[in-house]
Amino acid sequence: MDAGAGECKFRKYCPHLNYVSQDFGQYDGSGNIGMQEGSWDNSKLDIVSDITSIPVADANFDAVMCTEVLEHVPDPVAALKELNRVLRKDGYLLITVPFASLTHFAPYHFASGLSRFFFEHHLGQMGYEILELKHNGNYFEFLAQEVRRVKRVAKQYSGGYNFLDKIFTHLQLFSLEKLSRKNRNSEELLCYNIFVFARKK
Repeated sequence: MDAGAGECKFRKYCPHLNYVSQDFGQYDGSGNIGMQEGSWDNSKLDIVSDITSIPVADANFDAVMCTEVLEHVPDPVAALKELNRVLRKDGYLLITVPFASLTHFAPYHFASGLSRFFFEHHLGQMGYEILELKHNGNYFEFLAQEVRRVKRVAKQYSGGYNFLDKIFTHLQLFSLEKLSRKNRNSEELLCYNIFVFARKK
């Protein structure tokens, strides 16, 4: 099951699987708060439901994937418990979630992100074996991502972006790239997102 599947972008990679998509199906891409998609297609969903109440039997799936979803759920712990309910024993759980993010998909944006400790704590309590837990990106790469956004954000929220701003942006990016090449575990401080692969025992 692809939980919080949205537009089902992973379906095309799963022709060898019995792929089942689930989402609450209410986001339509519109709005002017933060970052919005502009349009959103919920028509391909197999199950339309709240992620904390999925209408399937216990232990119904061999594997559950939930990518970039939990920040959009008011109660991510309840969502994890429901994913645990529908996953069979020895089944696999794959989750990605931002470590830190800007406002997006508003008004369905309830947390900027989650840390590795969230998963180690809650999955540990549920009896999972975490097979792999990785950080994507590091502190310097994250800052560079946001520096690259300055032009767009400045135009939207401060009314302009001039030539001196452009020069300063390029200098910042040069410095951040240099620092990133010397990175020593700064991802524990800040990164793009967290990847978790776990097995239900």
